[in-house]
Amino acid sequence: MSGDGLSGFPLEWAHELVAVALREDLGPEGLDVTTLATIPAGQTRTAEVVARAPGVVAGVPVIELVLSAVAEQIGGEVPAVEVVADDGARLERGDVIARLTGPTQVILVAERTVLNVLSRLSGVATHTRRWADALEGTGAMVLDTRKTTPGMRWLEKYAVRCGGGTNKRMGLYDVAMIKDNHKLAAGSVAAAYALVRERFPDVDVQVEVTTPAEAQEAYDAGARFVMCDNMSVEVLRETVELLRAAGEPVEIEATGGMTLEVARDYAETGVDFISVGGLTHSSPIVDIALDLVD
Repeated sequence: MSGDGLSGFPLEWAHELVAVALREDLGPEGLDVTTLATIPAGQTRTAEVVARAPGVVAGVPVIELVLSAVAEQIGGEVPAVEVVADDGARLERGDVIARLTGPTQVILVAERTVLNVLSRLSGVATHTRRWADALEGTGAMVLDTRKTTPGMRWLEKYAVRCGGGTNKRMGLYDVAMIKDNHKLAAGSVAAAYALVRERFPDVDVQVEVTTPAEAQEAYDAGARFVMCDNMSVEVLRETVELLRAAGEPVEIEATGGMTLEVARDYAETGVDFISVGGLTHSSPIVDIALDLVD
């Protein structure tokens, strides 16, 4: 597993996302026709970024990135940013996340891009926090998956960490995951595992299994990370007991069809991790607004 804690904000990926988002919003000529028509270039104001609903905030560093990019694009000073709520903080409705002071044009041109990213990442963090709270005390951690928004994976996985979750593999390159299609193509679990080990000896390998017998086969082949897919609580408990008795330590993950209502039941089987694709593919946004203040 990787990326525990709130370190490692993905600055490079955030810059790329901001550039794309601003191109979408401002078009080929870089224009906000409403703001440029109605707001004098020399006007300065203060605005607050405010939570309109409870949640966990994530993505606060993006605010300054967007403001800087907009200031460079339309000309003008970069507004000052006073951060009130850091990433990972729990929010209540009405809480101020940040205060921005500077050219009104820059603030309003940046507004929607700031809110789109901040609301999305805070939604992921908030959803993850619910899972982390549900698993508290069980010894199991909640993991994300690769079911992320294209172009936002590193940011969404950062948001998972802000919510108390743990990152699984970042992509197809850093960890091998042997799934059904790989097993079918190679001929067996053992054959697939051996082929990965031969070609990429230094890469961690996870093996997906659906029965206790398949888990035993994976262990016998050398796998020490086993992902139990779509098992009932009873079958998962049997599989965990089998692997724990096998001799060498094994990391065990439960996945497939997980809900908050059954999360604790699965965690109490003794697994190390529960992976939830919904952390990134189905998290509703947190409603966040930007308001000019007097």
